[in-house]
Amino acid sequence: MKFSLIPINVGVKHVDQIIGISQLAEKNGLESVWTFEHVIVPVDYSSKYPYSADGKMAVTPETNFIDPLIAISAAAMHTKTLRFGTGVNILSEANPLFLAKQAASIDFISNGRLMLGLGIGWLREEFDAMGVPFERRGARFDDYIVAMKKVWSGDTVEHESDFLNWKNFKSYPLPANGHIPIVIGGASGKVYQRVAKLGDGWYIPSTDVQEIRQHLEKLKVACDEAGRAIEDVEITAMFMPDQGLDQIKQLQDLGVGRVTTFTMALGDDMAAGLEKLNDDLISKL
Repeated sequence: MKFSLIPINVGVKHVDQIIGISQLAEKNGLESVWTFEHVIVPVDYSSKYPYSADGKMAVTPETNFIDPLIAISAAAMHTKTLRFGTGVNILSEANPLFLAKQAASIDFISNGRLMLGLGIGWLREEFDAMGVPFERRGARFDDYIVAMKKVWSGDTVEHESDFLNWKNFKSYPLPANGHIPIVIGGASGKVYQRVAKLGDGWYIPSTDVQEIRQHLEKLKVACDEAGRAIEDVEITAMFMPDQGLDQIKQLQDLGVGRVTTFTMALGDDMAAGLEKLNDDLISKL
C-alpha cells in the first residue's frame, strides 16, 4: 500500500510550507503528495459541490490556492524520490496543448515523478470565468486526453475533433518515461467507462470501504466491457489516520493500491503527525 498526502497547495502562507511538507512526506516514507485545483473560488455560487452535504467547498474565496503545477515544480526541486499528483486538475476548462506542455516539462525536470490527475469539473461559475462552455465538458474531457497523449508521443501530431484542430507539429520535451500516468478523479456519471478506457489510475473521493467496494464492482464491469483487466488500473482512495490498520487491510483486499490523507488530519504539528502515521501504519505494512 502506498501512502500520500493531499493537498500541499491550499491554505499555505509561504512556499516554504509546500517544500517543507513535501520533504517531511519523503522523509517519513510516503510515496506521493497531491494538489487540489480551482483557478477561482466564487464569492457565491449555485453549483453544488458533490463531496459535501451542504454543496459548498470548505474554503473561502480568500484561501490561497497555489496553482498545482507551480506548487509541484517547487517541491520537485527540493525532493528526490517523492512522486507528485494533481488531485485533480480540471481538464475540461483548460487549454489541453498548454497543459500537455506544462505536464511534460514538469515530468522532465522531476525525472518522471508526475501523475496527472484529471477531472471534468462541477463549478459552472468557474467555467464561465474561464470562457469555456460548461456543456459537453465530459465529451471535451475524453477528447482532450486522447489528444494530449498524441502530444507526448513524439510523433507528428494530427488531431481533428469537435473541439480541436491540431495539425503537423511536435512538442518537446517528452515525458521522462515516455508517458505520464493519467489518474481520473470522480465517482459519478460515466467515470467508470472513462477510467476503463482512458485512465492509468482512478482517484476515488471516498473513505468508506463499502462505498469503495461498490465503485470497484462497477469499474470491473466497465473494464470487462472495454476488454481490460481491472488490475491494470491503479486505485487511489481517501483515508483518515484514525481509521486504523484494519481499514488499510480491507482496502488492500479490495485492490486499492494507494491511500491519501488530508494534511489537516495530521494536526497542527505536521512533523509529529507524519512521524505518528509512519510509526502506526506505514512501517507496519
